[in-house]
Amino acid sequence: MGSLPRDIDIFLSTKFTHLVIGGGTAGLVVATRLAENESLVVGILEAGPSNYDDPHINVPGRFGETLNTEYDWQFTTIPQPGLNGRAIPWARGKVLGGSSALNLMTWNRACKQDYDAWEELGNQGWGWDGLLPFFQKSERLHESTKDHQLKHQSHFDSRFHGTDGPVQTSYPPQSGASHQHWHKTLQSLGVDINRSHFSGSNVGAWTSLTSVEPERQERSYSATAYYRPNAGKSNLVLLTGATVQELLLESTDGEWMTKGARFRYQGENHSVNAEGEVILCAGSVQSPQLLELSGVGNPNILEAARINVKVDNPAVGENLQDHLMTCMVYEIDPAIPTLESLRSDPVAVKAADHAYETSRTGIRTTLPNSVAYLPFSHYLDPDSLRELGISLGPPSSPHISTRESIKARRFTQDQNLGQIEFNFDLSNYSPVFKSEPGKKYATMLQMLQYPFSTGSIHIPPSNANAPRTIVDNKPVIDPKYYVGDGGKVDLEMMASAQKFAHKIVSTRPLADIIVGRVWPPTPQDGNQEEETIKDWVRNNTITDWHPVGTCAMGSGAGYVVDERLRVHGVRGLRVCDASIMPLQISAHLQATVYAIGEKGANIILEDWGECHR
Repeated sequence: MGSLPRDIDIFLSTKFTHLVIGGGTAGLVVATRLAENESLVVGILEAGPSNYDDPHINVPGRFGETLNTEYDWQFTTIPQPGLNGRAIPWARGKVLGGSSALNLMTWNRACKQDYDAWEELGNQGWGWDGLLPFFQKSERLHESTKDHQLKHQSHFDSRFHGTDGPVQTSYPPQSGASHQHWHKTLQSLGVDINRSHFSGSNVGAWTSLTSVEPERQERSYSATAYYRPNAGKSNLVLLTGATVQELLLESTDGEWMTKGARFRYQGENHSVNAEGEVILCAGSVQSPQLLELSGVGNPNILEAARINVKVDNPAVGENLQDHLMTCMVYEIDPAIPTLESLRSDPVAVKAADHAYETSRTGIRTTLPNSVAYLPFSHYLDPDSLRELGISLGPPSSPHISTRESIKARRFTQDQNLGQIEFNFDLSNYSPVFKSEPGKKYATMLQMLQYPFSTGSIHIPPSNANAPRTIVDNKPVIDPKYYVGDGGKVDLEMMASAQKFAHKIVSTRPLADIIVGRVWPPTPQDGNQEEETIKDWVRNNTITDWHPVGTCAMGSGAGYVVDERLRVHGVRGLRVCDASIMPLQISAHLQATVYAIGEKGANIILEDWGECHR
């Protein structure tokens, strides 16, 4: 009896119409939707492993335990002058499902104006109205009960949600002890409760929806939601543990065509072709990396890496925008249970695991869900905002691009946008402050949503002893946090956000569970805090893990793909992931990335149908 064929043999012997590079959040959406057309044969190359049953991934209350593990690419920025020379970790998913397997399962959308801004840049069909059907297509909302809505403020408007999509969304069955105080506290500070934050405005206080299947209380992510139910299809072939090294481009009659990809599997190099198209879904870090490794990008970057220039496009890897985050830590009532306390209490761990395993209840089902998105104008006076706006220059000027004009307009005009996210949760989230044994903590997170700080991701120059830069040479990640005139405005906004955040935590009823602020330490002199808060922000800003824009969508100079996601200057190649977002949005990214995947797959199928009538 002969042995079963190896995964690599099956993959190499298959004739593909489409090849998807990256089995992450968007990649698995694209691949499974394309495979619904039985005339297509779709291959997926994923560098990480698949592990559907790992509790570190699946159990909601174990979020964060996969960071800095085998499931994480473990990228790091270069030292940032705006962060006083610090280099910070950048987690990215290296597992089937990508970062949807690692994130905190927050499920929300940005404001209507954010998506309409993409369309304003010339990307027809990428505004709110064009994207809404694809948001809905990706989701199946499990509606909260009336009792749950009254107790947890778990409001929704079913008209704006999906009912039969692959990703299961639900409100956590229970919330931390602080959540019962969140909405009343924000209301006392003049913040309205937003009972429909998926309908085009996320401004206000609300309870976060999560990507969790409610009956099993397990993470719902692209590997389990999209791929696993379709894994048995003969026209959908996955190879995990396969690191793509470059895309195969050939010149035909003066035009570059994408033929396939070269990849490494178990130490051996292989090539695979696609008769139709290659779809790059490697994310905001690795999609530009692979384009540059394939000869598409800025000639100066490519030549320094000793890579032949095939397509001259300096926009590749530029336009990097990220959400900046700080963590203020407060000591709380020691009687309140927190996830952090499980790390040092074996008895509590055993009880929590037993409750989860036997009844899908308890602290292992909780997730951060106390959220407020606010415009700067809610807590800053008009004169201060006007003065900062002047430093940016006029929002409409012949000397700045439409993209920069939109950024300035968001700031200088009176728009009701969620410019800062505040998120309060039990446990110490700070990578700097160390918890004291026997004490309990909570964290107030501040996240800047529309940063002016704009950076880049590029492959590094080649080593003097190497013939060329290769995929194993980690990309140079330079977000340029707080750099330049716009960066100075970002710093001012983050400093002011800390002050309002402290006001939130100092306001009853939330203040009733607070012992005191421990990070940053509370100075004896109030003036001293005014002087030191900006330096504290520089020393404590981290990423919120939401990088976008490095293969920006648009026409003309400054863009990498067009509105059909086709890479400028190359036939048969598209990009479909967060890197195509030309402007940052006011939201956690995953719901939007699923919508991008759904819309991208629809575009590819439309174009395929036009060419094969």
